Amino acid sequence: MRDYRRTLLNGREAMSMKFLCGVYVIQMLFPLSVPTRLYHKTVVDHCENPRNVRSLDKTSKNVGYGLVGAPACGDWMELQIQVDEKGMTVDAKFKTFGCGSATASRSLATEWVKGKTVEEALTIKNTDIAKELCLPLVKLHCSILAEDAIQAALVMTD
Repeated sequence: MRDYRRTLLNGREAMSMKFLCGVYVIQMLFPLSVPTRLYHKTVVDHCENPRNVRSLDKTSKNVGYGLVGAPACGDWMELQIQVDEKGMTVDAKFKTFGCGSATASRSLATEWVKGKTVEEALTIKNTDIAKELCLPLVKLHCSILAEDAIQAALVMTD
């Protein structure tokens, strides 16, 4: 058995690499602490189980369509909201491209829109979405796009 040691992280021995039976085996001598950004459990839930993903019939006259995006980060969202003759939102579907916070914001927005009047749905603000998902400041643009998409889709239903 040959024993090789490699020093990492300010000269501290971080791992031991041994050659056993023709294979190098690496053993960590102490856990590496790498700073990571953790998502809130609500964000993770909406990412792993997004609600209302798909699309509605775009040709239907009672379906509003909103397409918004943020070129700076590459996020985009397509939102469709179906409104009945009484002005109640019946269904909402979305498609999106973006990070976990983007998916969670859109998923939550579609849940909140359903069953409300158009006027009530227009009162949904990005700050409410961000607060519910515990989004950090660097992810607020995700909730802003969700609010913009709701407004764009509902304007088309008038």
